[in-house]
Amino acid sequence: MSTDQVQLERRGAQRFNVHLPVFLRVAGGEHEASAFTQDLSARGALLYTDMRLSVGDLVELTLVMPSQITLGEDMRVRCSGRVKRVIHPVAGNTFGVAVCLEAYDYLPAAETAAEAAASFARISGAHEPGREEKNQKEFHPRVQVLP
Repeated sequence: MSTDQVQLERRGAQRFNVHLPVFLRVAGGEHEASAFTQDLSARGALLYTDMRLSVGDLVELTLVMPSQITLGEDMRVRCSGRVKRVIHPVAGNTFGVAVCLEAYDYLPAAETAAEAAASFARISGAHEPGREEKNQKEFHPRVQVLP
């Protein structure tokens, strides 16, 4: 076996192939955009959005973390993290964004996952358009740092 065939797994947490709606904004900013995940773990996410981001940007994601990741119930969380990679679109204006999650806040379970999903604007051509969330979310300081 050659060294080209051996690849080291650098991820520190199991990644799940889940497609979830996400509210996304640059930390401290007022503009909020919709996004959806391609995959997600307790430490990171690959998501797609129309928002232009750069490597190193601090971002906030608000989503319903599924039970397969929380090892309990589905849970609304607001994550803060840093953009590690941006995949520029080949066609259209949807960017792929890899985010390393640094901390997250647990939010009140004010709505079910289905209700939360219905309130997000869809950016994937495979989905019907939804309605955009009009209220801006206020950022809260980190309460838990990931291991």
